[in-house]
Amino acid sequence: MSESAPRGQDQALSASPQNVAREGAPLSRLFDFDRAIKTPGLSTLIVALSCLFGVWHILTNLILTEPGMWQNAIHFAGFAFLAAISHPLLRRTSRGWPAAIEWAFGTLIALSALWIAYNESGLYERTLAKTGQEWQFSGLDWFTGIMVIVGAVELTRRMTGWIIPSLVILALAYNAFLGEYLPGVFRAASLPVSDVMFRSLYNDEGMFGIITTISSANITLFMIFGAFLVISGASDFVIEVAKVIAGRFRGGAAFVAVIASALTGTISGSAVANTASTGVITIPLMKSNGFQPKFAAGVEASASTGGQLMPPIMGAGAFVMVSYTGIRYGTIVLFSIVPAILYFLSVAFVIRIEAMKSNINVVDVTKVDRTKIAAGALNFVLPLGVLTYLLVTGRTPSFAACVAIATLVAGSWLTPNKMGPEKIARALTLGIRTSIMTAVLLVTVGLINNAVTTSGLANTFALMIAEWSQGSLIIALVLVALASLVLGMGLPVTAAYIVLSILSAPAIAGMLADSIVVDLLAAGISDPAKAAMFALVDSPHAAKVAAGMSLAEARQLVDAIPFELAIVIRPALVDTDLMTTFLLTAHLIVFWLSQDSNVTPPVCLAAFTAAGIAGSKPMATGVSAWKIAKGLYIVPLLFAYTPLVGGTFAEIMQVGIFSLFGIYALNALIQRYAEGPLSVASLPLLVAGAALSFWPLALSANLLGASMVTLAVIITRRASRQRVNN
Repeated sequence: MSESAPRGQDQALSASPQNVAREGAPLSRLFDFDRAIKTPGLSTLIVALSCLFGVWHILTNLILTEPGMWQNAIHFAGFAFLAAISHPLLRRTSRGWPAAIEWAFGTLIALSALWIAYNESGLYERTLAKTGQEWQFSGLDWFTGIMVIVGAVELTRRMTGWIIPSLVILALAYNAFLGEYLPGVFRAASLPVSDVMFRSLYNDEGMFGIITTISSANITLFMIFGAFLVISGASDFVIEVAKVIAGRFRGGAAFVAVIASALTGTISGSAVANTASTGVITIPLMKSNGFQPKFAAGVEASASTGGQLMPPIMGAGAFVMVSYTGIRYGTIVLFSIVPAILYFLSVAFVIRIEAMKSNINVVDVTKVDRTKIAAGALNFVLPLGVLTYLLVTGRTPSFAACVAIATLVAGSWLTPNKMGPEKIARALTLGIRTSIMTAVLLVTVGLINNAVTTSGLANTFALMIAEWSQGSLIIALVLVALASLVLGMGLPVTAAYIVLSILSAPAIAGMLADSIVVDLLAAGISDPAKAAMFALVDSPHAAKVAAGMSLAEARQLVDAIPFELAIVIRPALVDTDLMTTFLLTAHLIVFWLSQDSNVTPPVCLAAFTAAGIAGSKPMATGVSAWKIAKGLYIVPLLFAYTPLVGGTFAEIMQVGIFSLFGIYALNALIQRYAEGPLSVASLPLLVAGAALSFWPLALSANLLGASMVTLAVIITRRASRQRVNN
């Protein structure tokens, strides 16, 4: 392990859940509480509690009928308790509070959360009895409410640092008193403290509202499902199959990393966990194949980041997307298949070019362990097939995950890796452990979500993005990309996506809809009622609405529409299905851009994790990963300017196929190499070919662009062969 690796990275990797599971360690090692608590037997107790908690998550989404408030309160109570007592394991330093205080702290948070759920009806009754009064919180209500908020913030601080706690404090202060002192668009009326407390705890946008429901009903179940896949040997199957598929290609070890990380991403949903679990195998393979350590680590980090974009699971953010857009999970998955393929092929193009540039020889890495393939094949293919089918056919993600887990357990008895009671307990424990940070984090983010929704800040930020971009979609995308990078320095990817989607997705969706409004204005709007809405717009072109106008005039008129009027005009003029498509497009853009913090310096956790394995310099590895993962920026542009989302099958295929030529050309230009060094003749071919290949739905231009890129590749290949022969 290089000294340049992040401090403590080697220990973190060796103790990762995937590695512990593979080693067949005792169940107590999955929660290494003996080191933290120094009391014999407590780790076994925690394992038992974790197993019961995992079973509860499955049952509560299948047959139990608790009210939503109770389900979310129990969900948070259990994870807050586990997070508190595992403090020395989860925080960034090894120093923690005394064990007794940790246990008391965790217990107090858990009991407070349960009291809040129990007290809901009583609070309504007391408040209704005093009509016109503020919310009637008792002393115990105040204590438990403050305890839950402080506990969630403190636990989040331990696991993620000060960024989210600072945002929570600022959000609560903004609603309580700070808003009335701020100038301009940020000014907002202050709310009574009791109202802030009620909204934070009981609102659908608050701590135990929509976002926590996503965690309790979806994310935790998929984490448990991923743990079952790991324990059943499915992750080993993925590595071995990747070797079989890519092992004999030039630079094949790097292609193994891409395939393995794409498939493992369906299990982990976390770029860092993906890097840690597959990187320990793929990075040494790449180094032995002749790739530089920083490039090998960059490939693994980039491919693992793509794992969160890979259907059918797509990480935790996809479940948030379902909740915010109201679009079926299966629809989101279907429209994400081609973009995910584009991303992984973009990484593969970089690998191919680097292999040619560095003269990487073919190294046979196909000596696979066929027993692992036989043992893990059914455990991987069958449950994922069932999961995908159920999601695409419209069943809820929670039901699909539960059925997939049951399918895996039943199917495993036809394989050498039978899921008996011990392995089931191991999988439940691993699933709960890996869910702790995400579960607590999403409850805490609910406080920010509530403040933004209550105060109207989301509309304010949407207006600001529209004004700063001056109606330019590309400038708006750059602003969102910069914001995602800044947020990603301190927030996990899911939290960054939630914050960005609240603040910027409506603005992007509105700008996409404006393009339709511009076309309608240019053609003329004959409906008097619809045309009359523009009479309120302060523009000389408003009088031409019925007769039509030039595209430039229509653009100026749309830019002059006040924000409050625009949100009325767009739904009136743009088809509902098209507005839904624009909303999904906006969320996918934000979702993809929010992934860039994994591979973009100065804070790129996936790249740093890979650097620790490769023994390379972390920052140099981050730069390498950023170059390799450029698909994170190309695909969102395709979302914005092509029918990659919402188009017909033929349109999506046309965009996807010809975009590959453009992506290859861009990679070749950046690397200054294709199948050989770029010549004077190949440069203009690649530049023009890339532009024409990306041109939306222009078949003749696309064909010409693809031909130009192909010709440039042939020229560089011939030049390379001639140089070798000479």
